[in-house]
Amino acid sequence: MGGRYRTYTREFKIEALQLLAKGGKSAAELERELGITNGMLLKWRQRYKMNGQQQTLEPSDLQAAYAEIRRLRRDLEVTSQERDILKKAIAIFSSKGG
Repeated sequence: MGGRYRTYTREFKIEALQLLAKGGKSAAELERELGITNGMLLKWRQRYKMNGQQQTLEPSDLQAAYAEIRRLRRDLEVTSQERDILKKAIAIFSSKGG
C-alpha cells in the first residue's frame, strides 16, 4: 500500500468547486460522490479562488501572500550571504593594505 497521492486535474477542481458553490450538497456529500479525499474540497476552496467568467483557478489572497513571504525569505537569505562575503572580503583587503 504505497503512500501515493491522488492528483486531480485543474478542470476537475474547477467543476468540483462550482458544485460546492451551488450549495445543493455539503462538501462531505460531494466528496463521497466524486471520490475525493475527505476535507479536500474545503482545502481547495481555501487554497484557490474561482475566476468566474474564465473558469480558472487562481491562488487565494492568503496563498499568494504565503508565496510572497517565501520569495522574500529566499531573497533575504541570498542578500545576507552576499553581505557576509563582502564583509570577509573587506577584512581581507584591509589587513593586506597596512
